[in-house]
Amino acid sequence: MRPYILAETNWKALKDEKIELAVLPWAATEAHNYHLPYGTDIYEADAIGAASGKIAWEKGAKVMILPTIPFGVNTGQSDIYLDMNLNPSTQLAIIKDLTSVLHRQGIPKLLILNSHGGNDFKTILREIGLQFPDMFFSTCNWFQALDKTNYFDHMGDHADEMETSLIMYLHSHLVGPLAETGEGAEKKSKVKALREGWAWAERKWSMVTADTGIGNPKASSEAKGARFFKDVTEKVAQLMIDLEKLDITDRYE
Repeated sequence: MRPYILAETNWKALKDEKIELAVLPWAATEAHNYHLPYGTDIYEADAIGAASGKIAWEKGAKVMILPTIPFGVNTGQSDIYLDMNLNPSTQLAIIKDLTSVLHRQGIPKLLILNSHGGNDFKTILREIGLQFPDMFFSTCNWFQALDKTNYFDHMGDHADEMETSLIMYLHSHLVGPLAETGEGAEKKSKVKALREGWAWAERKWSMVTADTGIGNPKASSEAKGARFFKDVTEKVAQLMIDLEKLDITDRYE
């Protein structure tokens, strides 16, 4: 039993515990090229949440890792077979309900550990923050925590070398042969401002990529995944530690 994993711990262990920070991993269920499972984002969220929570807990931080939400915003992938979608308004309702539990039970801080690029919780947390002004809300994208160029040869943002290497390390039996993967080629927008990144429009996934991947996974390896996993979990753990210690009445310096 890991006492920092809510799904594993029990009432005896928790009834006299005082948790300061709840961590909610949030993923998605979607196609990841020809070689990775639909649950790739879930496996990553589970593993990174648990490993980071372990580091934080062993350093004295009273954190609790909640069960991963397995569905995310996939509105741009509506024609990709069995890519499951939760609308942002549904996410808002879920977060509000869970926050009500935390608030009622005196847990003052919530971190959403995001594992899917289509999720964006900032505006949701702004709205929730108005409703629960005595709580502290934050979110992070673990996949943006490190400079990937220090770990991988080919960049991408979906079923790429990074994600493939991670799943090779975490669940190698779920990774198809690299020789059979698509190359993850991405078509770029015809609109200059969208290419430059200072304007935004949702990507229509089936128009952007032929194999549902973005980023060439051919150079992936378990060793690369292991190295990245170690470093990213240490960095996320430090975030958890810092948030757990934060005096939310005195947040700035």
